Amino acid sequence: MIEFKGVSKKFDRKIILDDVSFVIEKGETFVIIGLSGAGKTTILRHIAGFLEPDRGDVLVDNIKMNRAKSKVRSGLRLKMGFLFQSGALINWLSVRENVALPLVEHKVGTMDEINKIVDEKLNLLQLGDAGDKMPSDISGGMKKRAGLARAIVRNPAIILYDEPTSGLDPVMSARINELIKTMQEKLNVTSVVVTHDMESAYYIADRIAVLYEGKIIECGTPDQLKASENPVVQQFINGRITGPIEG
Repeated sequence: MIEFKGVSKKFDRKIILDDVSFVIEKGETFVIIGLSGAGKTTILRHIAGFLEPDRGDVLVDNIKMNRAKSKVRSGLRLKMGFLFQSGALINWLSVRENVALPLVEHKVGTMDEINKIVDEKLNLLQLGDAGDKMPSDISGGMKKRAGLARAIVRNPAIILYDEPTSGLDPVMSARINELIKTMQEKLNVTSVVVTHDMESAYYIADRIAVLYEGKIIECGTPDQLKASENPVVQQFINGRITGPIEG
């Protein structure tokens, strides 16, 4: 479904990704963890084709996303939903209009059909009463949920999540985790999740990759990660102050 082959990327002189390779299978929930600024979101942006690698290839459904023609890239993106960390709502559109935007842009049904789909997603994320509000009138957590509603409104085959539970209370975080698992189990959705929330990572992940100093230093099931003998991995997943990771 998704494959990185020796992907490297640097900004200015700073190496962000250094010969990164991995394969994400169809229907898998693949979680990426690592320090802030380690390059986790950069991986998501490569998958979506928002960034081009300096070296290596990014494949989606066995098609190269990098260097793909605009029409091919657009076709691959149609299979994806993307939840940005901030929610990335358009300020001059209501919550309802933000969620409906992917359907309207691609002319998916009549307005009555679109409104029915939007209502379904808003209610799923407990935003039924917020549809007519503007982004400036809702909380950060509600913006995140509205962004997620927009990401899933077209029932994409692939969903890219950037910190899906940050800024949410524990109950809503648990609801988002359940939603990720439900979409995988019922719709065979492939999910790529960037998070710092280890409780969430352990719950939703089929596999977890640890990104450190531009490289994937460990990749395995939650149980395999917990049993890792790598001191960097152990320090990070247990939140220890002392260890090889300097503050």
